Amino acid sequence: MSEDQINVAENKLLYEEFRSASTLKIIRSSFAKLCKQLGVDHQEESPFYPRFRDALQNVWQAKELFKYVDKRANMEEYEQGKACSGVKGLVVGAGPCGLRVAIELALLGARVVLVEKRDVFARNNVLHLWPFTVDDLAQLGAKKLYRQFCTGGLDHISIRQLQLILLKVCLMVGVEVHVNTEFVGLVEPTADKANSKEHGWRASWKPDNRAVSAYEFDVLIEAGGSEFSFPGFKVKECRGQLAIGVTANFVNRKTKEEIMAKEISGVASIYNQNLFNELHDATGISLENIVYYKGDTHYFVMTAKKQSLLEKKVLKQDQTDAGKLLSPENVNKEALQKFALEAANYSTDNSLPRLDFARNGRGDADVAVFDFTCMRQGEHSSLVREVHGTRLLLGLVGDSLLEPFWPLGTGCARGFLAAFDMAWMVVGWAKGKPPLKLLAERESVFKLLAQTSSNNIKSSTKNFSINPATRYTNLNLNACRPQQPELHLLEMGAGVRVKTFDKKCVNLCDPARPKPVPALRREKLIRWCQECTRGYPGVNITDLTTSWQNGLALCALIHRFYPDLIEFIKLDAENAVENNRQAFEVAERELGIAPITTAEEMGCQDGGPDLLAMVAYLTRFYNLLGNTPPP
Repeated sequence: MSEDQINVAENKLLYEEFRSASTLKIIRSSFAKLCKQLGVDHQEESPFYPRFRDALQNVWQAKELFKYVDKRANMEEYEQGKACSGVKGLVVGAGPCGLRVAIELALLGARVVLVEKRDVFARNNVLHLWPFTVDDLAQLGAKKLYRQFCTGGLDHISIRQLQLILLKVCLMVGVEVHVNTEFVGLVEPTADKANSKEHGWRASWKPDNRAVSAYEFDVLIEAGGSEFSFPGFKVKECRGQLAIGVTANFVNRKTKEEIMAKEISGVASIYNQNLFNELHDATGISLENIVYYKGDTHYFVMTAKKQSLLEKKVLKQDQTDAGKLLSPENVNKEALQKFALEAANYSTDNSLPRLDFARNGRGDADVAVFDFTCMRQGEHSSLVREVHGTRLLLGLVGDSLLEPFWPLGTGCARGFLAAFDMAWMVVGWAKGKPPLKLLAERESVFKLLAQTSSNNIKSSTKNFSINPATRYTNLNLNACRPQQPELHLLEMGAGVRVKTFDKKCVNLCDPARPKPVPALRREKLIRWCQECTRGYPGVNITDLTTSWQNGLALCALIHRFYPDLIEFIKLDAENAVENNRQAFEVAERELGIAPITTAEEMGCQDGGPDLLAMVAYLTRFYNLLGNTPPP
């Protein structure tokens, strides 16, 4: 063999080692070996990805993957990799959303450093994928990196496998990745020119990492999860009626019986009472719903009733406080494993012959019980800080921005949408857009995020880009204005001075209705709703916010005109989530009226849902039905 042939064979071998790597550690080490073999590194000034791609042109498997990346990079928003060429970004957290936003910034031409406090990806839990997330990952070449990607009847992927795919893309497009390094805080810029110690924005780390401690950046993105948030960002919590989730991952040996086992996309007790009654009779287990996905593991997630967990000795003592109720000290791990195993076997008709628990990152059985009653959401998505004339853009993505409600499968989808929104904001930052205008536009988009579903974003998902206009149907970038919203431009010097505009921004489902509705019209709307729902038990409309939270009023309004669509007599006033879910689904499917929020958020917002949004929503019912006599 000639020397060139030997090099090609070595390149192919090392590329395949990188492509098929299945742990964070092996991915990083195999990539380092591949780069050394190719003679490319991050130290050169020219962009990394073109050099890496060109060096592997003699490996056809790599060329197939590069076709996908190149197609993305050639979209007009990226300006041939120069849209953010002067930006230096730091992303904290290597979850799916942190990795996804890092990829976008790198394709835009920014220098990107991503830091993760762990050195292993060990989250076996499975994410439901909306159609657009499937398309997005496919367009990044996910199928070339993980050949089992979305091969089953249901679209889902384990968090761990998704991280592995995105990490490989990150490395290829030039993102510098550091692990075992935890973010401690920001190091403010100095102005000590006399001693030549002047520097821009930096960060401190634990343990100290010289490679990143000296890195200066002008964009900082937090993607560290719901328990972590940068100073300056306020978080609001939404707590509803107690809901207890149980997750379990079992080893998938991919036997014939396991391959034939049918997945469960989501069964709720209200729709299949026989299954859940039989489950209780046979095992003593009471569930509200259950999901089973099959991938690297057999993944089960279910909502368990508290009384059942107490009777099965999973919970040692009853507690009124949810934190104490589900604290590790109050959970019997062996009983929890038995509970999950029984539920898994029964719900699959014992079609999985041998279920052994997979292991989590600590080496323990991968089974957990948790409270998903409380959901956290950032009050705003971004802010700008300035010290000694040096500005820093900070943004949130992922669970730290909007914690998902797992039964809806919104986490990955909304997380990716927010990652694209953040990348679009960085484009404006790179172009010198005034900070308050930039913040106003970002918050206008953020107001839509919690309302998004797979049905109310644009249908042409393969044309999605970082530009919000390609994704959101009701986009109004002027919903928040620089003079209106609660925008934050923090100027740090001797102390902290916060420049804040406290007026509420418009938050409407329909951007064509930005003006407040006159009081007379609100009174007329209330009277019409009262007349339509008079006589319905449990319905007492006195306003346009709190009176609607438990969902009964909305169900009654629909039932008055369409009694065949909702069985009002079967509704439970205590089950606000299910009531609102039914009402929202029927209104959207039968009447073409899109929801203003999710069923979960409708029932647990302090002070009720947003007044202007509810006026806009109910006005659509009035416009449709106001002149129609009830049957």
